[in-house]
Amino acid sequence: MKFNQDRNFTDRAAASANAKKALLERFKARPTQDDPIMQQRRAEREAVAVARAAREAEKAAARAEAERLEAIERAKREEEERIAEAAREAARKAEQAKRDAERPRKVLLEAVQYMQMRSAGKGRR
Repeated sequence: MKFNQDRNFTDRAAASANAKKALLERFKARPTQDDPIMQQRRAEREAVAVARAAREAEKAAARAEAERLEAIERAKREEEERIAEAAREAARKAEQAKRDAERPRKVLLEAVQYMQMRSAGKGRR
């Protein structure tokens, strides 16, 4: 069962007025901007904000330094790769030059062997 009191309109209106009055008193009792407690809280909030900004600046500086070091490392790897590619190209060219230098010798050797074989064949007949 529901607890029901017989209240009339004036009782309800008075209760409502008292509630509004209590709410207004609570609002008025709030500390103002000039209150030392409010000034202290504001100073604490500002200190926290300054500390947060300093931490974010440190993080940004560390991130920038890491990116700079990464860029230097990347440039170093690219330079090493370029040097290695140049060395491979030089080795390939040296091998090609060696093969090119041996080609006339091989041709001459084949010609001598051919002549020896022909001359050996004439003597047998």
